Amino acid sequence: MQLVDQFLRKINYLRVSVTDRCDLRCVYCMKEKMNFLPKNEVLSLEEIERLCDNFIELGVEKIRLTGGEPLVRKDVLTLIKNLNKKKSTTNLKEITLTTNGSLLKKYAKDLKQNGINRINVSLDTIIEEKYKEITRFGKLANVIEGIEEAIKHNIKVKINTVVFKNFNEDQTKELINWCNNKLIDLTFIEVMPMSDTDMPRHMQFVSLDKIYNNLENIFNFEKSSHKTGGPSQYYTSSKLNIKVGFITPLSNNFCASCNRVRISSTGKLYMCLGQNEFVDFREILRTDRGDDYIKEKIRFALSVKPKRHDFIINPEVKPYINRHMNETGG
Repeated sequence: MQLVDQFLRKINYLRVSVTDRCDLRCVYCMKEKMNFLPKNEVLSLEEIERLCDNFIELGVEKIRLTGGEPLVRKDVLTLIKNLNKKKSTTNLKEITLTTNGSLLKKYAKDLKQNGINRINVSLDTIIEEKYKEITRFGKLANVIEGIEEAIKHNIKVKINTVVFKNFNEDQTKELINWCNNKLIDLTFIEVMPMSDTDMPRHMQFVSLDKIYNNLENIFNFEKSSHKTGGPSQYYTSSKLNIKVGFITPLSNNFCASCNRVRISSTGKLYMCLGQNEFVDFREILRTDRGDDYIKEKIRFALSVKPKRHDFIINPEVKPYINRHMNETGG
């Protein structure tokens, strides 16, 4: 079975936020004083698994667990273990994780044992003082130790770096060299116009076109055909042993190849990260509705999935997207 949207794009990738909570307060993701959701508004792990089951039966092959920080969710390993069992009997081929890395040292071994072979680690700087500044109170050493633990257990790590104006735009070369020394692929990401944090989005945004051109002069990039299922365009260099990716939702729209949808921690299915429309599955899951009804609603959602996002970063246009990134998941 193949799940397609109204533009005949094959949808085989589901991103699921298992919590809105996080142990950091990254300045581009959330406000310092966040009001997190009451626990009864967040889907239970059983509800998440049931929703995943229906997507898998409709053709989803890859599930990425996100947050907030997914590893702060109590018993999240139970969900991962249950999903992993489905890989031998269903369409599901891969389970991945996006994490800030702070708890990786504790969980890497268990993640590997339960079928996580590849993870993305969000890391925006390798300068300790800068890391503490952007995360508000995080410890860089915890993340680096977690990355090393994951590599030790044969989990392939990719670093995701949001390029942030007047913060890390001058560190991109050093980040590439650091990742190259550890043989870790790296992707740079533009700031996305989600709901404002403590600083307006237009004051955070840096176009990756400018960053790419500066790096191209150093590394002489060659475009790669490498794909991981996401929107990143990868490049290689004779000077590097890794791939360097760029995710440019504003500079260069990539929606034509979109293959994914997102479930928020509250059960809202967002057909597009850059749109506000959603289909709410929480009440469906909590009332006497069968799986056929759930699948019907999933198909409906895909029939209205937009052609592209409407991301705009402009001081005159507010709000951009009316939710914080930790609610939807990356």
